[in-house]
Amino acid sequence: MKLKLILVGKTIGSPLKEGIADYAGRLKHYAAFSIEEIPELKQASALSRDQIKEREGALIAARLKDSDHVILLDEHGRRFTSVAWARDLEQKLLHGSRDLVFVVGGAYGFSKSIYDRANEMLSLSEMTFSHQLVRLVFVEQLYRAFTIIRGEPYHHE
Repeated sequence: MKLKLILVGKTIGSPLKEGIADYAGRLKHYAAFSIEEIPELKQASALSRDQIKEREGALIAARLKDSDHVILLDEHGRRFTSVAWARDLEQKLLHGSRDLVFVVGGAYGFSKSIYDRANEMLSLSEMTFSHQLVRLVFVEQLYRAFTIIRGEPYHHE
């Protein structure tokens, strides 16, 4: 099983890029993990929010396989503690046969077609984070989940 993170737009800022690269490198010790960035839309300022979401949705859909288990990072998704999410992820890894694809949308969220395609949604907090910051927070939480699954000392309770 492979894990993939799809990001709409480039990650902006060296600290975010460095943090994401650090945790992505650590994750490779546990699973096949990759990150795909979808380029920013050209001339997006001339488009409505709905048009932006639709065009981004088409770009996301083009990167998905029918067999993928798609999890959107969305403020309306399920909320877990780190330990509970690690257990949920562990069950998917043990009993699932499909690749897990996590998706961080653009500034305006996802199109209806991407919501319809998703198998589930995950929220990282009741607070709202920028779509830039959530990238780092998610990759760190994914790494944390693997250390919890393996009983390693990274996570403290």
